[in-house]
Amino acid sequence: MKLIRTLFSTLYKIWVFLVFSVFMILFLPGIILPAFFGQHAVSVTYFFMKAWSWVFSQLTFIRYDILGRENIEKGKSYIYVSNHTSFLDLPGIAMTIRGQFRPLAKKELLKLPVFGWITRATCIVVDRSSNESRKKSLDHLKDILTMGINILIFPEGTQNRSKEILQPFKDGAFRIAADTQKPLLPLVVLGAGKLMPPGTIKLRPGTIQVIVGKEIPVADYSDTKTLREQTNSIMRDMILHHA
Repeated sequence: MKLIRTLFSTLYKIWVFLVFSVFMILFLPGIILPAFFGQHAVSVTYFFMKAWSWVFSQLTFIRYDILGRENIEKGKSYIYVSNHTSFLDLPGIAMTIRGQFRPLAKKELLKLPVFGWITRATCIVVDRSSNESRKKSLDHLKDILTMGINILIFPEGTQNRSKEILQPFKDGAFRIAADTQKPLLPLVVLGAGKLMPPGTIKLRPGTIQVIVGKEIPVADYSDTKTLREQTNSIMRDMILHHA
């Protein structure tokens, strides 16, 4: 029985890799080329990214149950903040956010085959070891917001490999919110870490929930520390409520 389970697990991982690779290559021109025509042209990129995410979900039997999408006001730009437990978070988030958005991504992703090109075309890249790079990245994200484009930040800074519900949040998203007075919109992703634990190649089908919370008006908070702590508390409650 164990041998059969191992065989099916191996075949499933091969299938997921093939689906990921084949459809990413097919959609790659639509994902990368619009970046050469300016920031607003990247909306075409996100059409293809969302299409790829949907195809990936359907063919791998990894379903995304999206709740609370009515909390996203059409035509309004947000600073999305999300927990991060797995690479499987990203397709669900891409299908959840209305319109285009720019994630803040670590520079190490640029080294990955194919995915590095996509990161360069769609993300604001930061070298976390450089204070200057962090400042430039935050300034760039502010510029993106002034264009009416959403941004996405994982305030934990990386995938959560701990047993804690959330790791402590870093300041970046909340400084941007204070400086731009753009509302924060919390997202929580549940179940992705069980289907593909961070730092592993273990993988299995199942259902992942993406929950959109209510927007957090920045003007209601007197300082970034209070805003950061309150956002952490709101997202923690969202996770516990839906777990």
